Amino acid sequence: MADDSDPPNDSDTPDVEPLLDGGQLIVVSNRQPYSHGYDEDGEVTVSRPAGGLTAGLDPVMQRVEGTWIAWGDGDADREVTPEDDTVEMPPEDPAYHLRRVWLTDEEVDQYYYGYSNRVLWPLCHGGIWKTDFADEHREAYEAVNEKFARAVREEADDDAVVWFQDYHFTRAPRMVREAMPDAFLMHFWHITWPGWDTFRSLPHGQETLEGLLGNDLVGFHTGQYVENFLDCIERGLDGATVDRGNNRVEYDGRTTEIESFPLSVDFEGIAASAERFDAEDWDAFREEYGITGERVAVGVDRLDYTKGVPERLNALEQLWEDHPEWRGELTYVQKASESRSIIPDYRDLQDRVTTGVDRINERFGTDDWTPVVYLDEHLDGDTLNGLYRHSDVMLVSALRDGMNLVAKEFVAAQVDETGVLVLSNQTGAFEELGKHSVGINPHDTDEFAAAIGEALRMPEDERRERMHTMREWVETHDLSRWMKDVFEGAADVRMKRRMGMD
Repeated sequence: MADDSDPPNDSDTPDVEPLLDGGQLIVVSNRQPYSHGYDEDGEVTVSRPAGGLTAGLDPVMQRVEGTWIAWGDGDADREVTPEDDTVEMPPEDPAYHLRRVWLTDEEVDQYYYGYSNRVLWPLCHGGIWKTDFADEHREAYEAVNEKFARAVREEADDDAVVWFQDYHFTRAPRMVREAMPDAFLMHFWHITWPGWDTFRSLPHGQETLEGLLGNDLVGFHTGQYVENFLDCIERGLDGATVDRGNNRVEYDGRTTEIESFPLSVDFEGIAASAERFDAEDWDAFREEYGITGERVAVGVDRLDYTKGVPERLNALEQLWEDHPEWRGELTYVQKASESRSIIPDYRDLQDRVTTGVDRINERFGTDDWTPVVYLDEHLDGDTLNGLYRHSDVMLVSALRDGMNLVAKEFVAAQVDETGVLVLSNQTGAFEELGKHSVGINPHDTDEFAAAIGEALRMPEDERRERMHTMREWVETHDLSRWMKDVFEGAADVRMKRRMGMD
């Protein structure tokens, strides 16, 4: 969620040349790294890469002079993009190509809001009852995947490395493979991969699996998601052979390697940003937003039904009900970003959250203390990382989450090492940080409320020991390390392909 942190230093940019071996790097993502819009005076402006993977990949693309293919969704994108649909980025020092794919309003509605986020997203997070399997969504998704595949074919050499990002492109790899049999295709799946009992409810699920097996390498966050994917292949795709010992699938005369690469954050950039937000800045922030409690808990979320925000509010309400000593003492700050509001389930969630905040504040609030401070405006990177730094407790209560980078952002920003992470056991991050966080089942309100109390009462030496250990892990396994592991793993797979060793 931290979106203005310093990008990784160029010296931290991983070496991708062994993978490319003199060839091209093509990145394919739904969202673009740069977009053009208009300011209040009608002048064209450029939005820079947000934090996280986009900012991490940007220097890689600059160094190798690659091509980034993405949906041109900026208001001014068409005005500044030449007829070949390609602009040079970054604007001040062009080093790589941004190929924009244009989508109609209907395609956005059915491919993005429809199939991607009303079928694949809820399905992968276990919410089968929230899926909308309308045929027109699937048909639009197929057509848009073909648009992106066509753009790849037009931009890529026969031996290019093409890296697909996420669940928006399950069909495109097979489409590219059929036209470019010698290209090296890889895919990173940024969300959970469900178990077979969930996946089998997906109509045309075999097509999804076939599409992903067009890749030479498919990456997931955790070993459990790898196992789930192999289960789905083994039980749902006739003609596929699964080698569990080597995490390998043989299908249609080709081999696909399946590996886990836990995504992380720019540790150094976040820590430096948090350092800039000192005690004076924190006092000013508290005064601006009326944070009067001595202790502060924080939650930072995109408002998605997978994040467990209503469950978190229930736990806080129970804590204040059962332990009145925390009334006036503990303030909870919820930083929220509305998301996908066109989808009814998301509008309903937003209403539930604001209703819950109002209920708690009306029930417990006083003239001098607001229990829940709700922030839905943009916070710059230093302010958000400063909020992480100076908060006593971070609440991450996702009901299901592929990784949850917010938990790692909090750890990276804890430069004073005094905070406590309360972390859902339903997140990918729990696999790495669970031992030193305070773990919760977000569905168990009693346990959750007790965990918040435990975090608040934890002795300082224990807090520091736990946080220090987590910070060492995240610093060692940061975003640069993740990209290095992905590129080295892909280079190894490609070398074996060329040597006929797979």
